[in-house]
Amino acid sequence: MTTEQIKAALREFILGRYPDLDLRDDEDIFRLGFVNSLFAMELVLFIESNFQLSIPNEELALDGFRTVDAMAALVERVSGRDVAAKG
Repeated sequence: MTTEQIKAALREFILGRYPDLDLRDDEDIFRLGFVNSLFAMELVLFIESNFQLSIPNEELALDGFRTVDAMAALVERVSGRDVAAKG
């Protein structure tokens, strides 16, 4: 999966819950004020199930989830670990 495909899936998930949002890939979703703890957990679960990976505890810092760009980088990082661990 390409970076752009990852970003598209993340945007689709976020905009599915907040359809009126004009979201840039580098925009801090926490600063926008709509993210609460429940949505943050939904986001983690979406990433794990959609991209078929398990996010390690050390990757659960807020900075990895602030922007679509950061989440895509997180998916790529963790996916690389999963591939390396299985290989």
